Amino acid sequence: MRTAVWWVRRDLRLTDNQALHAALVDAERVIPIFVLDPALLNSRNVGERRVAFLFEGLRLLDADLRARGARLIIRHGAPTSVLSTLCREVDVVAVYAERDYSPYAVARDNAVAAALSTPLIMTDGLTIRTPDATCKDDGAPYTVFTPYGRRWRAHAPLSQPDILPAPHTLFPVPDVTSDALPDAPTLEASIVLRPGEAEAQARLAAFVQAEQPPIFQYAEQRNLPAIDGTAMLSPYLRFGMVSPRQAAAAAYAAIEAAPNNDARTGADTWLTELIWRDFYFSILYHFPHVARGSFHRAYDAIEWQNDPDHFAAWRVGQTGYPFIDAAMRQLAATGWMHNRARMAVASFLVKDLLIDWRWGERWFMQMLLDGDLAANNGGWQWSAGTGTDAAPYFRIFNPTSQGQKFDPTGAYVRRWVPELRNVPDKYIHEPWRMLRSEQLRTGCLIGQHYPAPIVDHNVARKRVLSVYKKAREGESEKLGR
Repeated sequence: MRTAVWWVRRDLRLTDNQALHAALVDAERVIPIFVLDPALLNSRNVGERRVAFLFEGLRLLDADLRARGARLIIRHGAPTSVLSTLCREVDVVAVYAERDYSPYAVARDNAVAAALSTPLIMTDGLTIRTPDATCKDDGAPYTVFTPYGRRWRAHAPLSQPDILPAPHTLFPVPDVTSDALPDAPTLEASIVLRPGEAEAQARLAAFVQAEQPPIFQYAEQRNLPAIDGTAMLSPYLRFGMVSPRQAAAAAYAAIEAAPNNDARTGADTWLTELIWRDFYFSILYHFPHVARGSFHRAYDAIEWQNDPDHFAAWRVGQTGYPFIDAAMRQLAATGWMHNRARMAVASFLVKDLLIDWRWGERWFMQMLLDGDLAANNGGWQWSAGTGTDAAPYFRIFNPTSQGQKFDPTGAYVRRWVPELRNVPDKYIHEPWRMLRSEQLRTGCLIGQHYPAPIVDHNVARKRVLSVYKKAREGESEKLGR
């Protein structure tokens, strides 16, 4: 019986798993293995919740495999050593894995390929289109999203027949040892987003196949954090508990089934978000320096203020700006944050507080269930104005008007900042404007029950414009010399 290894990494699913499918084409029996790599588990970018989400996802994947006659092997150690040992224990024809694009993943996979005596065969699956599949005519990568998106859409649309079904049965795994998954960390019961392929499939179906699919209202509702207007699939895409190709196929199907232009726009807008995800993977792959610094290197010279007290206030949602604080408290409580809020809090940290965007990027990676280097880095550099296709450095979100526009009744703020629950709509995003008598009536004294703003936005705006201008001028002088 020919045996192959399926090296599980960021593809904790059986449906539309290209690595598993390729292994089953080449061999009758597959050994699924997940390597608990200390280089990743001990990274400063790793948070306990995301590790807990991963561990529970692995337990559920093991249950799905056992229901089909197989099981998941768990081993601790460096992938080169673990996989080399396994290939010595069992005569395997090849090791199959889904290609990854981060600098660490590329180096790791090259090292594993060199160390193994059997082939390491990489498949697609982490993205919808691979970074090399969506380039300019001369092979150069795109650095602006709009032309990238046009080229991406020039590929044939995906449909349900393109999606690989989960195998019905699998041969038993050989008698090889498996480590136990650690008991900790565990995911708190209060976390609404629960791991696993079944949960991911249910969420995707609810978003695109309900009687009134939310995807049809996505363009209108995606910026309103007080309502459930998004798919909330990002943690499942992060760990491959749902295939991005399946998500894209569902979006294309919704576009075709849309009953009117508004619904079609909603479905197409969600597809665009999936294209953004591919775009950020492409940027990370082709320009790996973004993992450590600005895409536009001139901005590495920005003179950040990096006030630790301001950073601490931002982390715990005590900045005095209700919309910002609501978002940061949502992150702390749930491990997730609405995308509109992510942009607002990132802009506030960088451009109001003049704190290095990498501080915020790392905090998000430590806190988010969906923390992913490509998307997180891309989003932070967009907000900071330092990245490819970024918001211009002079575009600075107003933390007050963001709340007024996207949370007009204050429902989002009141949910996450209960100190302000009795504040009238008129003041919900500017509670410091209330007279003291009004503060007493609402039971919220500014400076006592809720902080006054830690910075003046108008003053901060002038400051950051000056700092960014100085960095740009410094780069111009270097080029001039």
